[in-house]
Parts: sequence; C-alpha cells; structure tokens
Amino acid sequence: MVIRRFAENPLIHPGLSPAIGTNINGPSLVRVPDWVARPLGRYYLYFAHHQGTFIRLAYADDVHGPWTVYPGGVLRLEATACREHIASPDVHVLPEQRQIVMYFHGPTAAGQRSFRATSADGLHFVAERTILGPFYFRVFTHDGAWYAIAKTTDAPGGGVLLRSPDGVAPFTRGPDILPHQRHVAVRKEGDRLRIFYSRGEDCPERILMSTMALTGDWHRWRPRDPEEILAPETDYEGGALPVRPSRFGAIHAPARELRDPAVFAEDGRLYLFYTGAGESNICGAELLPASV
Repeated sequence: MVIRRFAENPLIHPGLSPAIGTNINGPSLVRVPDWVARPLGRYYLYFAHHQGTFIRLAYADDVHGPWTVYPGGVLRLEATACREHIASPDVHVLPEQRQIVMYFHGPTAAGQRSFRATSADGLHFVAERTILGPFYFRVFTHDGAWYAIAKTTDAPGGGVLLRSPDGVAPFTRGPDILPHQRHVAVRKEGDRLRIFYSRGEDCPERILMSTMALTGDWHRWRPRDPEEILAPETDYEGGALPVRPSRFGAIHAPARELRDPAVFAEDGRLYLFYTGAGESNICGAELLPASV
C-alpha cells in the first residue's frame, strides 16, 4: 500500500478558529447527502477536543480543503446524558431513513459510555439517553446486524467487539480484540473488515492496519497481525520530536505520535484522516494500491 499525504496538511489546526482549542482529535468524515437542503459544503468533518463540551464540525467542497470551522458545534454537552465532556464522534449517513447518525461518548456515573444522536441536516443533533456500550465506538453493519469496535478499560486494556440488532438498542459484548488499542477506523469490504488503529504505549504511536474475516460465529472473529500504514515523519506529525512511548488519555503538547484514524471512500478512492503530533491537528492522506 502506498500512502500519499495531502499537500495541504494539516487540514484542521488551532489557527482555523479559536473556538476549537488546541486539543484536536477524533475525526469522522461524511459526504453530505443530496437530500440535505442548503448544505454548508460537500463534506462535513466532525471532530472533538479531549475535554470538550461540544462536538466540532468543519466543512469543505473538497476533501483536501480548505476547511471552514462551523461556529458553536453540532452537539453540546448539556443536551446529552454525559458529564464533563463529549468526544469521539462516529458519523454515518442512513439514506433510507434520511437520517445522519452520530455515535459519541462521554463520562457518566457508570464510567465513560457511548450514546447515539440523530440529525436531519448534519448540523443539529438530538442525543438519545440509552447507554449503548463502552467508549470510542466505531460502527459497521454486516448481515443485517450492527457491530462496534470500542475500547475496554478492563486490564490490560484494548479493543472489544460488540453487536446490536439495529444500532439503537444496547450492544452486546463479544470477544476482546486488538490489545492496547486506542481509536480505530473500519472499512468493510464484503466479508472482510479492514481495521485501522493506533496503540497506546507504542514508540512511536503510529497507524496500523489489520484485517478480520466476518464469517462464522461473530464471537470467534479475530483480526490478523497488523501491518504499519503510517508513522510520524513530517514536522506537522511531530516527526522531528523525540521518540517516546505514548500514554493513554489526552495530550496537550506536540509529540511524535499519530492517533485517531478515520477512513472515507468515494469514487473508488480511499482516504485516511488522522491526528498529527499527538492531538495537535487533523491530517489527510490517500491510500493507494502498492502497484501505483
């Protein structure tokens, strides 16, 4: 696989708007559906602050940008069942329902948990109060069911696979997968899932990819060993900074780390979005076959 970083990187950074702060993470990109009247742009890029009180949005007519920050965000903490902060948007367009769905997480009395919110236009979300599962959801559908890969706080920590009949009812816990996983991104291709992720405590933290066959009993699904996709090399990725093991949780200074992958496919092209220099910015790259 060949990685072609965007020449416009970083796409999202503190200089775009003082409202987004200096901690930037958790990208999730969608193409705005045609049934949305008067969209701000062709693409909506959702993201967060690790201790933020609202989910952020930037919009553009091209995935390369330029990106404009939408003031005020699209979902605020006080409109949810969470405490202290909300983050980790995972956004999906449901054409048949003419609905845009966001999974997000925040602290509750039971710990950090994931929830669901819906919107007709991608700008105004209404949060539901049902706890769906643990935090850092990335959701996909397969054979009529909804699945999520999330993060578990159980020792030694890592990823867990979950299942829901419809993506609305709480998700049932399945097998533990991906030790030391932080955030993931998923791309389903038939009966195969490509999982992009990073691992806390890697040195340096970087973007990896595993594949997982989606056949047979879902309790037995397991990812293959990962391959490295992208490591911090450029200045905006922290490539000139010292190599140190990363830590779980927020980071408020540039570091030689790549985190929080998101994937987006359109017209036969596959794009990777990720946070650079720890949680300093959001960058983009195109993933190309090795023969290119």
